[in-house]
Amino acid sequence: MNLVPKREYVVLLLGDVVVFLLSLWITLALRHFEAPSLELLKTFLTPFSLLFAVWIIVFYLAGLYSRHTRLFRTRLFTTILYTQVLNVIIAALFFFLVSAFGIAPKTILFLYLIVSSVLIILWRTVIFPRLPAGPKLRGVLIASGPDAEALAHDVSRDNRYAFTLETVVDTKRASNAEVIREACRALESDKIAFLVVDFSDKSIASAFPIMYDAAFQKNRFALIDAVDLYQEMFEREPLSLLQYEWILGNVSSSRVYDNLKRFIDIVAALLIGSVSLFVYPFIALAIKLDDGGPLFIRQTRVGRFQQPISVWKFRTMTGNDEGNYGKSGVSELQVTRAGKWLRTTRIDEFPQLWAVLKGDLSFVGPRPELPALAGLYSARIPYYSARYLVAPGLTGWAQIKHDRDPHHGADIEETRAKLSYDLYYLKHRSLFLDLSIFLQTIRIMFLARGT
Repeated sequence: MNLVPKREYVVLLLGDVVVFLLSLWITLALRHFEAPSLELLKTFLTPFSLLFAVWIIVFYLAGLYSRHTRLFRTRLFTTILYTQVLNVIIAALFFFLVSAFGIAPKTILFLYLIVSSVLIILWRTVIFPRLPAGPKLRGVLIASGPDAEALAHDVSRDNRYAFTLETVVDTKRASNAEVIREACRALESDKIAFLVVDFSDKSIASAFPIMYDAAFQKNRFALIDAVDLYQEMFEREPLSLLQYEWILGNVSSSRVYDNLKRFIDIVAALLIGSVSLFVYPFIALAIKLDDGGPLFIRQTRVGRFQQPISVWKFRTMTGNDEGNYGKSGVSELQVTRAGKWLRTTRIDEFPQLWAVLKGDLSFVGPRPELPALAGLYSARIPYYSARYLVAPGLTGWAQIKHDRDPHHGADIEETRAKLSYDLYYLKHRSLFLDLSIFLQTIRIMFLARGT
């Protein structure tokens, strides 16, 4: 049973295409003060169809095909405006560079920006949230811990889910008899369609025989692992619900995937690294004019299998951050004026491409940590060493999903949250996920977020 269906992504995509087409029709009608003829519509539809495909990609990069969580909906209006302006700029360049279509629709593009923005905002913020979602499936959650509480809390506050949790049983507070009684009630009720449990919880084990027999007496019923539901909802792993058995059983490697990824890393590092050499003189000039200090810094990081690796970066701070922060837990170094610009554009990362070429780094993977911080986190955070199964990356699932990553400071709780995303990547890693992470990183670079 899939409690977090992907249907809404398809609905969003189809709705956007309809809005693009309708916006073009309305724009042509406003431009010519009459309903556009079929011939006129065909004239514009051919080039605009190519643009529609590009605009869909821009929407994807902007995160508009991510799940419409409450946090995402708070910045939906701004995101749409940014992407619409970018789409019109792309269209203007397209018609300027490609003259084969014989049209230069300056006024039409301006009108289209206004019309399509209004319709997209109307579709995304007014119509889509009110589409009928059908009857909600009713279920019971039996688990404990902060991640189980977060799961129940999010379901209760977001009506976009296709299910609801009628009862939540905290196994730390409830007795074994109460757990068994609640599980039996869920299994016997025709109104309850699923039961979410923490399979690693010892109090659940005593209820399994009864749950097993009762589950086959219902036409429609599902027994769902709380870990699986949590990762579907939040795209991260619930650390409080994991055991070492889960880590050993889900974090594995694939020789075919590893070899393909390594080949892609080498090709991409050669191409991007060679092109990036042209901007090195300008970066060097900016750093020297700013404070006259050294151009590069060399840092030791913890790589795959906990082996030390060396990475080079353009210097963006007043010194070299080595992770020894003392009692304050925060670096005393300051970001320079040139460094702030280099960080915003991620240009300071260019020298690390040679570490990718060597194989010490990959384009996608967990963030390589400084040895002092890695030792601290390994001692304080369970399962932290699982990150070392793969090569660290220039970007990664945690880097694009976790906005509160501690930069130049030690933070146990935020690193624990970041680890939950790293473990999700380790379980689900694939070439498709790597490509998605890389494309979303490009979006973050353009938005100058998370610097």
